[in-house]
Amino acid sequence: MVEPMKISKPDTDRWHRIALVLVIGTLVYNVIEAGVALHSGLRAGSIALFGFGLDSVIETVAAGVLLWRLWRGARGASGATLAALDARVRRVVGGTFVVLAIYILFQSGWTFWTQASPEESRIGIALAIASVIVMPLVSFGKIRAARRLGSGALLAEAKETLACSYLSLTLLLGLLLNGTLGWWWADPAAALLMVPWIVREGIEGLRGEGCGCESDDV
Repeated sequence: MVEPMKISKPDTDRWHRIALVLVIGTLVYNVIEAGVALHSGLRAGSIALFGFGLDSVIETVAAGVLLWRLWRGARGASGATLAALDARVRRVVGGTFVVLAIYILFQSGWTFWTQASPEESRIGIALAIASVIVMPLVSFGKIRAARRLGSGALLAEAKETLACSYLSLTLLLGLLLNGTLGWWWADPAAALLMVPWIVREGIEGLRGEGCGCESDDV
């Protein structure tokens, strides 16, 4: 459980508003990110970019769930009710992560076997650069808000956002190596580097871990 900092009621309300803005901003950004990545990934035949888009879809669901929790908490729902609802949703999201990992493993293996070279995606590179810059800033803002509010759910989602920076950097390296040096294998290799984190998130979700469900404050 995250212990809330001793701050005044006006400051608490202000940090609640900040948390809501950050979560809504993450939700909107992830929707745009998912659309661009999925479309560009399909056009370029990039497993890494398409897999990144699918991950963004899952992250959109996670941000939506947290936003829903914040709304339910503001309406006075009990901590036990929120924890039970959150755990069920986390298991669904966790299962989706596992399916995504299986997809990436299969598609990457097939690409290595056929040696199919993806096309260069400048839009994908621009998206990856934007995510490498934006995601850490948003994550640090959420972590700061979570510690002031004592919100385990917000802290867990913030760490998930920070981990997405790693995926963005991995994607960027793969796209740049493919686009500048013509290393076709860099794309499926970058996709494979995403798998350990995706699997870990999936397992934690299926077990109901890492969600901050023990916290009554959302």
